[in-house]
This record gives sequence, C-alpha cells and structure tokens, in this order.
Amino acid sequence: MNLLLDTHVALWAITDSPKLPANVRELILAPRSTVWVSTVSVWEIAIKHSLGRGDMPLSGQDALRYFRQAGYRVLAIEPEHVVAVEGLPSHHQDPFDRLLVAQALVEPMRLVTHDATVAMYSDTVIRI
Repeated sequence: MNLLLDTHVALWAITDSPKLPANVRELILAPRSTVWVSTVSVWEIAIKHSLGRGDMPLSGQDALRYFRQAGYRVLAIEPEHVVAVEGLPSHHQDPFDRLLVAQALVEPMRLVTHDATVAMYSDTVIRI
C-alpha cells in the first residue's frame, strides 16, 4: 500500500512521537507499505523553520535527511498534481494540505493525516 504522510504525521513518525497512534506506526512499518513524504512537506517545514517562530525546530534539510534515513520515498510535485488542486472542493484553504490531497488523489495513494478537514476530501484519506 502506498502511504503519503502529511507533514505532521511524517514528523511524528521520524521523532517517535506519542502523538502517532500505535496502529498507524504499525501501518507505516508494515512490509507491504511503501511510505512517501511529499516535497510539499519538506517545503512547508523549510518555510516554517525559516520564519524562526519556534513552531518548527527542524530545518527542511534535516527533515529530508531523516525522511530518507527512515526509508521514506520522496514524492516530487508534478504539473498534474498542481492542476488537480483546481478541481478540489474548498474544504480547506491551506495550500500545502490542498496539494497533498491532490497528489494523493492523482497518484493514487492513501493520505495519512490528523486533520479532520483534510479527511473530508476522500474516503481514501486515513484520519488518525
């Protein structure tokens, strides 16, 4: 199964956060799962880290290194992903989340998120 982790879930997974439920951790570690992190998430981390507000202590460069060390595959942003954003209902206004949803729908992948609004986009979204 192809799992696309949203930014928070990906960070929780690499930091072994207690916020990540055990059943999701098992799904991520399952041999049949291919775990993906989007370039969108690395971009979001880099932007938030560069603002220096303290809510993103990890740099984009460090996050990318940790994602790769964890064996996660990196999903590039393709033109088809960007175009698919146009067709999404306006449930969510966050451009990072909207692009993650579009990527998951185009590829297709199961998007794993903690965001209830993101989960409204499709029954293929796994909300934790």
